[in-house]
Amino acid sequence: MPRLLTRPLLALATASAMALAGCVGTDQSAPTPAPPPEEGSAEAVEGTPESDNFLIVYSGRNEALVQPLIDIFTEQTGIDVEVRYGNTGEMAALLLEEGDATQAGVFLSQDAGALGALSKAGLFVTLPEDIAGVVPQGFTSSDGSWVGVTGRARVLVYDSTQLSEDDLPKTSDEIVGPQWSGQVGLAPGNASFQSAVTAYRVMEGEGAAESWLTALKINDVQEFENNGAIMEAVESGQLAIGLTNHYYWYRMVAERGIENVTSRLFFPEPGDPSSIVNVTGVGILSPAQLDQDAYDFVRFMVSAEAQNYFVQETSEYPVVPGIAVPEGLPSLESLLSPTLDLSDLDDLKATVELLERVGLL
Repeated sequence: MPRLLTRPLLALATASAMALAGCVGTDQSAPTPAPPPEEGSAEAVEGTPESDNFLIVYSGRNEALVQPLIDIFTEQTGIDVEVRYGNTGEMAALLLEEGDATQAGVFLSQDAGALGALSKAGLFVTLPEDIAGVVPQGFTSSDGSWVGVTGRARVLVYDSTQLSEDDLPKTSDEIVGPQWSGQVGLAPGNASFQSAVTAYRVMEGEGAAESWLTALKINDVQEFENNGAIMEAVESGQLAIGLTNHYYWYRMVAERGIENVTSRLFFPEPGDPSSIVNVTGVGILSPAQLDQDAYDFVRFMVSAEAQNYFVQETSEYPVVPGIAVPEGLPSLESLLSPTLDLSDLDDLKATVELLERVGLL
């Protein structure tokens, strides 16, 4: 396979819903779980989690991507999992509204920002070390309130028939250069892009983030509904460069074959806000602290079997050491930003307000 990648080389589409939780519909009610142990019972006194072989999961991840893996978990454990799917913003907003009254035991998130927001609200239990310690720092929470499941690198996808690697911008500042006027595409309503903007705010400050977004707007950045549309625009030659996540390119190659794909990936300079690695992740909700099924589910998500599933089926980075990354990708450790704590990506509402202020939403 030719060398497709170079070493030089996140958030929520509806994050504002987290501040407007009431806008989430209530017609998707989940079944009532078994009641918690009564005070004075053996499990309440000893604090030993027990299993009733039933678990409710709220998932901000796409059903097509994760349901096959959840089915494997059910087959292996006998634990019946009912999943309520929606985008990450909707699910986070719903959980903030439900609070300790939620019927869900686990939240599976598309990005770290929503996990951080729920952790900040005190809705997660602290995970035991055999779960929290499996994933290295930098790709999980710093306080053990949630654990990373997969890594998603921010990249540039470019039209290789128009550009060579030497032509490409290597930093956020270069992306807004005048030579790229009208040539850069992004999806401002996409969760991953909004998380990337949140990371920019954390790393560089509010003023710098606003200046960068304003420069994008002035430079006639091309706006798309989602990352798939960006990929199609670059692939068709309508767009020179797109800001996206790495696995969208792999998905296109899997569907069409590398010989039929002209776009390529480019990784900006490590440590630059344009090259962050966000994570999907999972946390156990406080009402489920005595539910063994919830702990078994989260352990499974960071098991070697689940990590290999994501590598093979979604081309995402594994976050557990010892699992091989998708072919052609640089190591996850080489992309780690030393100045970014993913737990700090929790202020998504301010990011949405910023995008609205500069006219990108």
